[in-house]
Amino acid sequence: LPEAIESILSQTYTDWELIMCDDASTDRTYEVAKSYKDRYPDKIILVRNEVNSRLSFSLNHCLQYATGEYIARMDGDDLSAPERFTKQITYLKEHPEVDLVGTAMQRFNDSGYANVDAKPQYPDRYTLRNRIPFNHATIMTYKRVYDKLGGYTVSERTNRAQDYDLWFRFYHAGFRGDNLQEALYFVREDMSAIKRRTFNVRWNAFKTTRMGYKLLGYPKWWIIRPAVSMVVKSLIPAGMMMKYREWQKKRNK
Repeated sequence: LPEAIESILSQTYTDWELIMCDDASTDRTYEVAKSYKDRYPDKIILVRNEVNSRLSFSLNHCLQYATGEYIARMDGDDLSAPERFTKQITYLKEHPEVDLVGTAMQRFNDSGYANVDAKPQYPDRYTLRNRIPFNHATIMTYKRVYDKLGGYTVSERTNRAQDYDLWFRFYHAGFRGDNLQEALYFVREDMSAIKRRTFNVRWNAFKTTRMGYKLLGYPKWWIIRPAVSMVVKSLIPAGMMMKYREWQKKRNK
């Protein structure tokens, strides 16, 4: 958490407020967050859930306190490059027809940096047939977008699939988003992160896919591909996936 917060304090764009939500943690996370809140009372807002309520609820909790025109996402154990906010705000100002901008992100863990995940530069409503259009934690959008969409859907179906659900509703509402191809975000990925992608998580994502395909009017037979993908990915052991990430890291050195 300190590394994540320091990466925000180091932004070249300085007109920001940081809203942190502690999801009823049982370790010293809240104390660490509060120490930063005490040091930067005019820049940091700290809220806390009374019970563990997961990511969708926590994001909506943060949105209640947001006062700025732009809203950027970030997870509590990742890093933002110093120029991230500057480049995303510049892009939105130069492209008024764009409602959201994401960036490429690079995975890392204690042994070093791995592959860069860059989404399509100009995704559209049909991108969702084959892949996720944006790296969720990297996005910057307008507060008006979240207001129109009603924030994130809080349900068991969207547990670890809240971004997927958001993209279907985003395109259904007629919004447009682009992606910067530069890696301005660094996502921490270790064995515990991989193990969290359980069959239940993948099943919920599939249910969201089925809902989204219907929402966007996709042909019914398009659901076959994500159904097969869900089964195949569920059969890959976490250890094998971690070894694949390590191979990617060595290849990118």
